[in-house]
Amino acid sequence: MSATVFVPRDSAALSLGAEGVARTIASEGARRKVELNLVRNGSRGMFWLEPLVEVATARGRFAYGPVSPSDVRSLFDCGFLSGGEHRLSLGPIEEIGYLKRQERLTFARVGIVDPGSLDDYLAHGGYRGLARALDLPAEKIVDEVMTSGLRGRGGAGFPAGIKWRTTQQASAPRKYVVCNADEGDSGTFSDRMIMEDDPFVLIEGMTIAAVCAGAQQGYIYLRSEYPHAAMALNQAIGAAYQRGYLGQKIAGSAHAFDLEVRMGAGAYVCGEETAMLESLEGKRGMVRFKPPVPAVAGLFGQPTIVNNVVSLSTVPIILERGGEFYKEYGMGRSRGTMPIQLAGNVKYPGLVEKAFGVTLRELIYDYGGGTFSGRPLRAVQVGGPLGAYFPPGMLDVPMDYEAMAANKGIVGHGGIVVFDDTVNLARQARWAFEFCAIESCGKCTPCRIGSTRGAEVLDRIANRKDRAEALGLLHDLCDTMTYGSLCALGGLTPLPVLSALRYFPEDFGLTATDVAWTG
Repeated sequence: MSATVFVPRDSAALSLGAEGVARTIASEGARRKVELNLVRNGSRGMFWLEPLVEVATARGRFAYGPVSPSDVRSLFDCGFLSGGEHRLSLGPIEEIGYLKRQERLTFARVGIVDPGSLDDYLAHGGYRGLARALDLPAEKIVDEVMTSGLRGRGGAGFPAGIKWRTTQQASAPRKYVVCNADEGDSGTFSDRMIMEDDPFVLIEGMTIAAVCAGAQQGYIYLRSEYPHAAMALNQAIGAAYQRGYLGQKIAGSAHAFDLEVRMGAGAYVCGEETAMLESLEGKRGMVRFKPPVPAVAGLFGQPTIVNNVVSLSTVPIILERGGEFYKEYGMGRSRGTMPIQLAGNVKYPGLVEKAFGVTLRELIYDYGGGTFSGRPLRAVQVGGPLGAYFPPGMLDVPMDYEAMAANKGIVGHGGIVVFDDTVNLARQARWAFEFCAIESCGKCTPCRIGSTRGAEVLDRIANRKDRAEALGLLHDLCDTMTYGSLCALGGLTPLPVLSALRYFPEDFGLTATDVAWTG
């Protein structure tokens, strides 16, 4: 009887040596004449434990980590194939507090299944959402999504059901479903993990969207920096075609849906949905004027459902369990769960899926373990490079769209980057303008010119040159960018700048009185 050993093929695990561990386990098993079933699963999202090795035993899956090739022989010696004790023993994987305290809905299969196996996906509840969707009229599919309260997990937080209903009701000769997989925010990796570790759930979600809208073609717009995700997606798409879950008469129904991956070229602005559509059409990625919105006139001028990876990957469980089930999680108008990514100067970096309402303090200390350096925490940036910086006194703010907005912040893509007391917030603020200047598509003046002028004004403030005038100019500049930019790149760039000034004026050589206007 063979033993089943799980070693992640996720790019985070690979970067920490998982490939060498897998090869060493295979060769050591062969040397000892032990029959092994080596499964390359996804990462559980506990990056400080990677490479994390799991073994299927009569008592469940036991975990060991972080494992290096030099540890493999001693693991065999201690009988790890049956859950034997070892200095790297972590016990039953489901009992690890970091995982046990989560509410994994979208990420329910991540780290558990073989990402390349459709049979494994089906064995763990895959395609049940599609099966139910095929039994419902299109209007009822939209109703379930609307009831769930699902909002765009890519940053905008727009209700997904409204997009779907608009596209579904539009009359057009052709419709599309497009997945925005251009995950470019610093400190974010939830999209990558879904695509590498559970790609079928994204395919199923897009197929449900296609059935709802009456679309026959879909595209996954993937950032070029994700080669492992591209391989996993193409492998899964091939399997779905082979088994009849893509192509003509999907799952034996009258619906047809074709899907393919298209690679981006590294432009951050193509994370904005209309710039992404321009790129998909073979043009330079530049933001479009709205209206019309993509749900009415999107790809090639046709009605298009555009959602990000996590949004679409959440749809299968909503259709399977019902919108009311999903709505039970969360708070206020923020329903369901959010995959939150802990990064930066944090002891336990990784992915945490929790219902909306969990506080920054809980995330950073209960899950992240505080700073990696052991020094005092000074600032936390929430929502990517365009997110606000929060001081320690604001760690009790919950992860909730409205609560964040009330505190002049954003949830964004759910990324949290932690800084200790060595950070200089004046430099971080300047970097926000610099980042915007580099990544601007150039279509609108507030973003194209304002970002460059903003960096110059911050330099004047840092050099104590005409500070009163410079602060007045900065005030006007931030207002112009916020309200005059065509998209969120220019519109949100002032957010990290103003929050840095508001909460950390001393880093700019200023006082709270000098920056009272930022409040």
